[in-house]
Amino acid sequence: MASEVEETLKRIEGQRGVVGTVVCNADGIPIRSSLDGVATAQYARLLRKLTVMAKSAVRDIDPQNDLTFLRLRSQKCEIMVGLENEFLVIVIQNLHQ
Repeated sequence: MASEVEETLKRIEGQRGVVGTVVCNADGIPIRSSLDGVATAQYARLLRKLTVMAKSAVRDIDPQNDLTFLRLRSQKCEIMVGLENEFLVIVIQNLHQ
């Protein structure tokens, strides 16, 4: 299964405009990244906080619902966060490539 995950991440990283990927465990600790250490730590820490707040907001609206995907778009990039099986998969994509 690990090889399937690696293959999928390599395929994502090969897409046009993808700057990098980060995979974190449930505590927001990076376990795999294609970014440098500083960027990895920053994305992991900040997006973990944001997903916790977004997950709480979704549950406040509907207690039987749950957050599975979060997409942020700024002027420079798009950040996609998938929440699955106690992992966060973060993909950063440059919009201008």
